[in-house]
Amino acid sequence: MAVPHVLIFPLPLQGPVSCMLKLAELLCLHQEIYVTFLNTEHIQQRLLNCTDVEIRFEKYPNFKFITVPDGLPEDNPRTGDQIMKIIEGIEEVSSPLFREMVIAACGGPTCLIVDGIFTFAVDVAKEVRIPLLYFDTISPCGLWTYLAVPKLIEAGEIPFKGNDLDALVNNVPGMEGVLRRRDLPSFCRSPSLDCPIIQLVIKEGKHIVQAQGVIFNTFEGLEGPILSQFRSMIPNIYAIGPLHIQIKAKLAASQQCLPKTTTMSNSLWKEDMSCMDWLDKQPKKSVLFVSIGSLATMSKAHFLEFWYGLVNSMTPFLWVQRPGSIIGLEEDEDDNINNVPKELSESTKERGCIVRWAPQEEVLAHSSIGGFLTHSGWNSTLESIVEGVPMICWPYFVDQHVNSRYVGEVWKLGLDMKDICDRATVERMVRQVMEVNKIDFLERAKERSHLAIASVAENGSSYQDLDRLIEDIKLMRI
Repeated sequence: MAVPHVLIFPLPLQGPVSCMLKLAELLCLHQEIYVTFLNTEHIQQRLLNCTDVEIRFEKYPNFKFITVPDGLPEDNPRTGDQIMKIIEGIEEVSSPLFREMVIAACGGPTCLIVDGIFTFAVDVAKEVRIPLLYFDTISPCGLWTYLAVPKLIEAGEIPFKGNDLDALVNNVPGMEGVLRRRDLPSFCRSPSLDCPIIQLVIKEGKHIVQAQGVIFNTFEGLEGPILSQFRSMIPNIYAIGPLHIQIKAKLAASQQCLPKTTTMSNSLWKEDMSCMDWLDKQPKKSVLFVSIGSLATMSKAHFLEFWYGLVNSMTPFLWVQRPGSIIGLEEDEDDNINNVPKELSESTKERGCIVRWAPQEEVLAHSSIGGFLTHSGWNSTLESIVEGVPMICWPYFVDQHVNSRYVGEVWKLGLDMKDICDRATVERMVRQVMEVNKIDFLERAKERSHLAIASVAENGSSYQDLDRLIEDIKLMRI
């Protein structure tokens, strides 16, 4: 019988890479499973520059990294607005190499775990006759709207007719009465069905049902109804999240201790730990954490509205200003921002802290954090839920518009600020979360946090799904 050997291939972006590295480590804890992790050369170099991921995985003799080129020039910023170029590069340059690796490998993989957007994996898995598991690292509620796109087109709900973005959407099963047009994934606003991302999403929907199973970074106590919808289409669903606490729980259970100099970070940016010292000096639940994630960008005008709103709210804030995230803004050689209005810089010195990148999991777990102004990326949303931190949501693209609606309207864990960016609204929403409705939001967030933690505890739903996934891979019965 062949040795169980999983080949993992994430979409080369911060969120999917971080998620799949956590899954890889969970699999490596079972020494009889071999794991090969396929990164693009660009992503691998950034991981090596910014983390000690190599040292962390050295203790697993059953793990190895391999790399492929991504087909993009080195000066491509690989930000959110480049997503189609990233995917095209993978399909044109990386996917033929991926196929060669799978086919030519002696003692090669017995199972493929790849990002859901990699439709080419279906044919490769069929050719080699090994099981394929898609791991969609976006939210199930977001992915469910992707799969509903053909139905929305057939019903005439997209492209939108007229300009009323508050009109309810009726053709996403299980989400009737919840989603407005503005809450659909950002590509649904395209005036043409020829939009490349719409075509890609339709293609993904046709391929995902051909996999032998789908893995999600979520838990039953958060998205049970949506997971039930998926099971009607794809019977083999593994809901194994939140992964960042699943791996911590498993490492603690296996009594594995990291060296003091080693972290759990999978960040593609150098994390500025000085912000933790600043947080230590702040009162409990007093600070708003602000970050628009690893891909989102904003205009200089929006940036200044954000800043004025934060300052005017009189709330202490820790703000991640990622280099290159503000379009049209002048930065010096050290990525410091030039020509900041004096009143903003002075107020920030009094009650703010600005860093280029932060250790987000540690920040959200800090006792001084009382709220999170977020782009509503799925990893960020889950990390906030785990720590019981209420959110203000300003989504950027893809599933984030759906996530922000669920945070505000379904889970009641914060406020949805999509499509709005003026200083008065920012100030009002910050005050609502951090002052006016603070206790209500914190109580609801604490309840959902308990459900998240219980899901990865022994006999919890995610604990059981992970066990089932591991046994299915080991016994090759998928």
